[in-house]
Amino acid sequence: MKIIVPMAGRGSRLRPHTLTVPKPLIPVAGKSIVHRLVEDIAKILKEPIEEVAFILGDEAFFGDDVVKSLEDLAKGLGAKASIYRQDQPLGTGHAIMCAKDSLSGPAVIAYADTLIRADFELDPSADAVIWVKQVDQPEAFGVVKLNQNNEIIELVEKPKEFVSDLAVIGIYYFKEVGVLRNELQNVLDNNIQNGGEYQINDGIKAMMANGKVFKTGSVDEWMDCGNKDVTVETNTRMLGFLHNDGEHLVDYGVTLENSTIIPPCYIGENVVLKNTTIGPNVSVGKGCHITDSSIKNSLIQTHSQIKNANLDNAMIGNHVSYDGKFTSVSIGDYAVLE
Repeated sequence: MKIIVPMAGRGSRLRPHTLTVPKPLIPVAGKSIVHRLVEDIAKILKEPIEEVAFILGDEAFFGDDVVKSLEDLAKGLGAKASIYRQDQPLGTGHAIMCAKDSLSGPAVIAYADTLIRADFELDPSADAVIWVKQVDQPEAFGVVKLNQNNEIIELVEKPKEFVSDLAVIGIYYFKEVGVLRNELQNVLDNNIQNGGEYQINDGIKAMMANGKVFKTGSVDEWMDCGNKDVTVETNTRMLGFLHNDGEHLVDYGVTLENSTIIPPCYIGENVVLKNTTIGPNVSVGKGCHITDSSIKNSLIQTHSQIKNANLDNAMIGNHVSYDGKFTSVSIGDYAVLE
């Protein structure tokens, strides 16, 4: 089994946090989005992963440190890491085809801006599986239309009239991903575009037209990481799951001086808390020092200095120096507030 992970986008909806850190590497509950996603998929599949192929943007943004972290991620799964580049933002189908050399055999394709909680088995009768989640407002999503055999017969983007309430979450399984590769090659060769981009859906629709059977897979939880507010919410939900799973989330070396941690919280290594209440639902990355503060429902990355803060629904980046009494902030890397 292979896992193909397009992650070339810069995450403009999460700026300023993505000015120096690619969105898939932003930590949620102490671990980057892409690390959590790939590890969770591998756990769900319950079979050996032979290769993880990552499609990155230009080297100026996805540099050697990013490549090294992804290679380590694949190695931790006993898999080969393959690194590809998408130099132009030409759509999901184009991104996948940048990894053309890895598109053979059974594979899962997963976009690195979402997290899931699920427990499922692949349907052996299906040529492909598209994972979906039932939603309250299907008009805001791409949805699947099913026939009487519960097979997917159509993909509909943001339907104005009700088609289905099963939203596509961006994770796909192909029994033979080479079939998708061939259809996407045809999309590129014939310049088939939607919105000025080459889309995976056009390859999928061609597979359906040629009789390939698509089934749905469902997930228990689907968590978005598209902007600051939903990323903070995802951090909260993930902390709750990990806490209930019994994971130890607070580093044993944290320094506590007249401070309280209200679970669930993730506290990284070399964190110092003085006269501070942290939690619930807070992630604090390694090397942070927090003084005279109260913080809840927030995500703080690494090596930041925070004092005199009363924060709720906050997301703070790396190497931030923050001193203030704002109650809802979104601060990028190396910012200073005094």
